[in-house]
Amino acid sequence: MIDRAFLMDKLKEAEFDLPQPEQLAERFDRYAELLVDWNQKINLTAITAPDDIVIKHFVDSLLLLKAYDVPQGAKMIDVGTGAGFPSVPVAMVRGDIQLTLMDSLNKRINFLTELSAELGVSAACVHARAEEFGNKAEFREQYDVACARAVAHLRELSEYCLPFVKVGGGFVALKSVGLEQELEEAKAAIGILGGKVEDICRFTLPDGAERAIAVIRKIRPTPKKFPRPYGKIKKNPLNKA
Repeated sequence: MIDRAFLMDKLKEAEFDLPQPEQLAERFDRYAELLVDWNQKINLTAITAPDDIVIKHFVDSLLLLKAYDVPQGAKMIDVGTGAGFPSVPVAMVRGDIQLTLMDSLNKRINFLTELSAELGVSAACVHARAEEFGNKAEFREQYDVACARAVAHLRELSEYCLPFVKVGGGFVALKSVGLEQELEEAKAAIGILGGKVEDICRFTLPDGAERAIAVIRKIRPTPKKFPRPYGKIKKNPLNKA
């Protein structure tokens, strides 16, 4: 499916220090095969060309490990994970991570369940809406890291993700260009939800595309009234502290 030599070249170009590279390339190849196969049945991605999958999905996802020092044995939740990005590639490299994959569409959860089994990634695949499960005791503030690679505005994304993070943990949001304006607009919401912007990391993918990753530290518990129902989040975004 993918050119494994091309994959390894791009991973080296991005200066990733990866364990068992040949075995990893085989697993990434299988990931790409499953992604393209399932994409014919359900909408997982618009990116299906092999080289684009390597750069825009695999390399892009692994940038999380450059932006954030994920603790050994960390509990990580990927909110609205879709086809497993960014966390499945991260867990393929870091087998110590205890991963939860959360998505609101059950068909995607079916894909993720098969994907995890095929790739040997230990992951709990949960069919849920983040704004509902963020209030459940077994999920709320239980994770060292929450991550998302989503098109939602950082203001709303913070309300979906920060309730899952333990105090002292981190929320890592993978975004494209234009992050400064989003951060300014999300600043009040992040503070209300118990977070503080710790870092903004910028990267250039091998194809020249720009990426920005926001690292938000959880410095105090999220107030119990958050997250709110989806309708309220969309209608009344958190704009004021």
